[in-house]
Amino acid sequence: MYAVIRTGSKQYRVSPGDAITIEKIDVAEGKKCHFKDVVLFHDGENVVADPRELSKVRVDARVVSQGRSEKLTVFKYKPKKGYRKKKGHRQSLTRVEIEDIIVVRKTAPRKKAAAAGKAGGASGEAKE
Repeated sequence: MYAVIRTGSKQYRVSPGDAITIEKIDVAEGKKCHFKDVVLFHDGENVVADPRELSKVRVDARVVSQGRSEKLTVFKYKPKKGYRKKKGHRQSLTRVEIEDIIVVRKTAPRKKAAAAGKAGGASGEAKE
């Protein structure tokens, strides 16, 4: 079983037990988080890509650590002009461990409108 989730403008293929590094999310270490933006789901037999069905799929994860990537050096240079700029960048990252992929089964909604229509006489029938 696996799912493809979208977070931080990137997509990740995850299975229960995987540990992935994603862009920083505001969740404390050791706390649980949920990814509801699922792009694709495979349960072992069927592949689901329909957005209405994917709205019922949720990926549960636990934040393992918060950290930063290695430093990248950005260097801009134009020859013969004396133009040089040096800048560094470190991306904030979150390490999460995928715990489970859950398919939420919602119960059928109650028919309150039909019951109210019978009691109040608000149905579309003409009375004589």
